[in-house]
Amino acid sequence: MIDEILHETHDRMQKAIDSLHLDLMSIRTGRASPALVDRLHIDYYGTPTPLIQVAAISVPEAQTIVIRPYSPSDILAIEKAIANSNLGLTPNNDGKQIRLNIPALTEERRRDLSKQVSRRAEEARVAVRNIRRDAINNLRSFEKDGDISEDDMHRGQDEAQKLTDDHIKKIDTVAKDKEGEIMTL
Repeated sequence: MIDEILHETHDRMQKAIDSLHLDLMSIRTGRASPALVDRLHIDYYGTPTPLIQVAAISVPEAQTIVIRPYSPSDILAIEKAIANSNLGLTPNNDGKQIRLNIPALTEERRRDLSKQVSRRAEEARVAVRNIRRDAINNLRSFEKDGDISEDDMHRGQDEAQKLTDDHIKKIDTVAKDKEGEIMTL
């Protein structure tokens, strides 16, 4: 029973880290990456649709993203979605494809992005701590119901804390790597 709780706790904590990875991929670093626009949704005949479903995204150069819509009629909707996003990029439309030139980041913008990374990492840490709290509450309720002994509950709490510490270290590593990527010229 304790092992099941700990296994579920580990899985949920890992999902929090995976979510952080996905979240940080959408933060600009000064290099072109398809991940910058992967999460954009365009208005496709009245339905919000992920950009990846209506266009091919490529990175022909280190500072350029090219978006080729499968249907040329979608180019204006894609351009509008990019302009309305908070990416800070200006789409260049040539009628068949959209080019996004990724300008070099200023020092001030790098600091702002680094703060965003820190904020998102802290949100992930809070999520991991909440998962630990849920696991400990489950252990306490099992102990209260007489399903496990008090010693087993304490052992389970210690294991949950070890899992929490390990996952917070992973979050710190992910955030530090992303901040280093942002601050690199």
